[in-house]
Amino acid sequence: MLCVSTATVWRSFQNGLHSKLSRPSSLKWLLGNIVHRAWVSSGPRTTRSQERVAPVFTKALAYKDKVAIIDESRGHSYSCLYHSSKGLAAQIHQALACHSGDLQGKCISFLCANDASYTVAQWATWMCGGTAVPLCRKHPVSELEYVISNSQSSLLLAGEPYTATLGPLAHKLGLPCLHLPPSASLDALHRAEPRCQSNEEISDWAERPAMIIYTSGTTGRPKGVLHTHSSLQVMVQALVSEWAWSRDDVILHTLPLHHVHGIVNKLMCPLWVGATCIMLPDFSPQKVWEELLSFRSPVVTVFMAVPTIYSKLIQHYDQHFTQPHVQDFIRAACKERIRLMVSGSASLPQTVLERWKLITGHVLLERYGMTEIGMALSNPLNGPRIPGAVGAPLPGVEVRIVMTNTSNTTIAEGNSKHTRVKPGLEGREGELQVRGSSVFQEYWNKPQETKDGFTEDGWFKTGDTAVYKDGVYWIMGRTSVDIIKSGGYKISALDVERHLLAHPDITDVAVIGARDSTWGQKVVAVVQMKKGKTITLPELKAWAREHMAPYTIPTGLIVVEDMPRNQMGKVNKKDLLHQFFPH
Repeated sequence: MLCVSTATVWRSFQNGLHSKLSRPSSLKWLLGNIVHRAWVSSGPRTTRSQERVAPVFTKALAYKDKVAIIDESRGHSYSCLYHSSKGLAAQIHQALACHSGDLQGKCISFLCANDASYTVAQWATWMCGGTAVPLCRKHPVSELEYVISNSQSSLLLAGEPYTATLGPLAHKLGLPCLHLPPSASLDALHRAEPRCQSNEEISDWAERPAMIIYTSGTTGRPKGVLHTHSSLQVMVQALVSEWAWSRDDVILHTLPLHHVHGIVNKLMCPLWVGATCIMLPDFSPQKVWEELLSFRSPVVTVFMAVPTIYSKLIQHYDQHFTQPHVQDFIRAACKERIRLMVSGSASLPQTVLERWKLITGHVLLERYGMTEIGMALSNPLNGPRIPGAVGAPLPGVEVRIVMTNTSNTTIAEGNSKHTRVKPGLEGREGELQVRGSSVFQEYWNKPQETKDGFTEDGWFKTGDTAVYKDGVYWIMGRTSVDIIKSGGYKISALDVERHLLAHPDITDVAVIGARDSTWGQKVVAVVQMKKGKTITLPELKAWAREHMAPYTIPTGLIVVEDMPRNQMGKVNKKDLLHQFFPH
């Protein structure tokens, strides 16, 4: 029996699509009303001082009734999102009894589904002048409490599926909590009187705190990365220009909304130019294939994902799309209708890149970025993309590779136009460092960590090892073994260890990232048990589900009698990797 997505494709052939695709005129038919996209941007590239900085919602009324977001409930126009956000902003103002209407300096944490309610929560926070703190849907209550407390949030916004989670937490912390209506009923917010300060009265957007995004670090507990409205706008405008975003684009959104990839690249960029974003509540290989191949309007033109998602889409393809004529149709449809496919947040295995090209005709555009800097490097939209490389610096971004274990010698330094390499050091590895207007302002309330994150001359230290060769930059991996990249998530090994050490039968633990073809790296716990105690991986997972975010729970377990340590009493994780995963 065919799965739903295969049946959909098969019906297309029954309607005569296959015969049309076999004729030379098929290209015009398949493209339909997709027009040639010239280079599009929000305007000429300008410096921070020349460009007026304002949040994305200020553009919404110009797009009026054009569809901004399509979620499981319905389509939402730009005008509708704007007025719903104004209504919610009024409620925020009333809940905080802020008579001036300007919430500058106040943080608002929100937990929403992957639907239009997320954008309404974000826009409403900014309309009031507040700082947005998006929460992770997969975090347990203890982690949500940490982020809310650490960010010193003044108010919580709970999307319809999460009122039961945030309500009791707000009561415990003594904070007001506003419950958003379901996505299908966001229009109900229109009736709220817009008593908060009008966004037109706020003119000093540039250096105002805009968003705090929490990310794992080598020190263990997540750190709040503070971005201003200016740094967010620089990120958006660089990608809009380099990836040729236009209002004709339709992006399929499948990623979580608590990191830069999902928030900036896949949501703020399309909303900045008046494009349409189709949002799925969760990633499902079947649903993604259905949307990519659908002939319903609007047709998807842009898709971005992490390597793990591409691996799972390939697995679904191999299992369900076995007929040659179906495979021909999929390749033709993806090649002709989708103009851009991007991979990021983790290293893309070359086998995945090559297989995806065979399936869809697309060479995935690999790029490099992180929470603290936005996107820094990218392969070209037009031109050759070198497998495994992350291309060249984006406009406004400077990068350099430094030999940090010696005398901080600069190996290579460049920008979007050219790169200089020190003679005799061609192809040498070093730490990638970044400087530019998109770099974050600070780690929230962590002055020492902020200071340690930068060099004395103002370059942010990414902690990634890089090399410049063949005219492009390559990321070789994390400098620290305590950062694991799994499924697009950046996971702190120290944070996982902190949780596992709370297990009553574990006396010692070391967490390592083992190479994995699907996840990039998998989280493996090397544990030492109390005398007479044992544990299995299913037992460990069952315990961890009560205490840890699902993506941080170990998927590998190695029990040792004694934790191997060196003469200084430290565990050498690189030795553990070589010992237990020699290949």
